[in-house]
Amino acid sequence: MAEKKMPSSRRNQLKSLMLQIGQMILEKEARDAEQEKIRHMEEKCPSLSIPGTAQDLQELCRKVHKQIDSLDEERYDMEIKVKKSDKEIEDLRLKVQDLKGKFKKPALKKVRMSADDMLAALLGSKHKVSMDLRANLKQVKKEVKEEEKQSGDWRKNIEDKEGMGGRKKMFEGEI
Repeated sequence: MAEKKMPSSRRNQLKSLMLQIGQMILEKEARDAEQEKIRHMEEKCPSLSIPGTAQDLQELCRKVHKQIDSLDEERYDMEIKVKKSDKEIEDLRLKVQDLKGKFKKPALKKVRMSADDMLAALLGSKHKVSMDLRANLKQVKKEVKEEEKQSGDWRKNIEDKEGMGGRKKMFEGEI
């Protein structure tokens, strides 16, 4: 059976009805949330009746301080429980990764270190190794060839040595 296409006017009408229903649901949820908030505030924070005498005020302050202390202790206990559960979750996640055998490689940070610093970090402070490679090279004296001594300035003999590695003059003389 071939499905019939829905006309665009019917599709738009259904779309607008769905949007209206969604909007009504959102408004109802907002009203319910506001009512829940008001009910919770009335339950947890009853209206305060301020007594007239100083002794009654002091008693009220003591009572409020005790409530604050108890709430602070509850908050601290909950923070500790959350941290403990987060640590357990992380440990379990690591165990799962170990069991899978696949490890997520962390992104490496760029560190600027010289070669000497890297060797010192790897080998520790006991070993003093220098990566100055030029200091370890042998000193070689450059020997000047006899031809260079006799010829002197290379620009004078440029015509003699041009073309075919200096053999041009040999061939020109034979012709």
